[in-house]
Amino acid sequence: MHPARHHPNEEKHLRIMPKSKARFDRISFVSSDVPEAIEARNRLTALYGAVEPREAQAIVALGGDGLMLQTLHRYINDKIPIYGMNRGSVGFLMNEYREDALRERLAAAEVTRIHPLVMIAYDAAGKAHKGLAINEVSLFRERYQAAKLKICIDGKERLQELICDGVLVATPAGSTAYNLSAHGPILPINTPLLALTPISPFRPRRWRGALIPNKARITFTVMEAEKRPVSAVADHFEIRHVIKVEIEKARNVDLFMMFDPDHGLEERVLAEQFRY
Repeated sequence: MHPARHHPNEEKHLRIMPKSKARFDRISFVSSDVPEAIEARNRLTALYGAVEPREAQAIVALGGDGLMLQTLHRYINDKIPIYGMNRGSVGFLMNEYREDALRERLAAAEVTRIHPLVMIAYDAAGKAHKGLAINEVSLFRERYQAAKLKICIDGKERLQELICDGVLVATPAGSTAYNLSAHGPILPINTPLLALTPISPFRPRRWRGALIPNKARITFTVMEAEKRPVSAVADHFEIRHVIKVEIEKARNVDLFMMFDPDHGLEERVLAEQFRY
């Protein structure tokens, strides 16, 4: 399946435009390991049949947001759209679970195209470690002492010293996750921005972060790294004792998530801003 043509500067919903009314005859089902998700996978497989994920026209992920992120990472190079149905505890990225008319739901679904972040983290030995993040890249203090970080944007120093428990860079898709819990801003899904949000900042105490163009490269340098060790995390990929972390958008990586009409990611991000 290929999404409809779109303006190159847009990252908004892309509707599936199936040729000859595609029926989604090849569906793959993956699930988390909770009983409800496993039962749902077995029931849907019995109803619709199943193929291996890389042979599928769409992958149906049954679980919560954690499973959706795992599935996106696992098939990150396959460009297969992924349609989630909520069989977990947190389902912001998931559609409502129903067993009827699944092929019709897939054919009518809206597709959101996103780019993850790429993190290059350098450890104390100077070795570079690469990770991709769909939600956010986070830096955390490892011990009782606060982290001390310098922040540069496109090579220009913007904050000489940030003393904090940590800091994160969130994509629009991830802005309603940890970023929101850290009092960061919610970003509309098609905005060309990233949220740079401190976690419990001590100095400057009143700094609440910044909005960064998504074409920028963000560099964190760990100050007093031996005294104040820091770890870096790209979604589920963690590197400890880092001395420098570089973050930018992975422009050559496309991910596709499928949502029921009128309940797409853009609508969910908008609705989240009015919750209390």
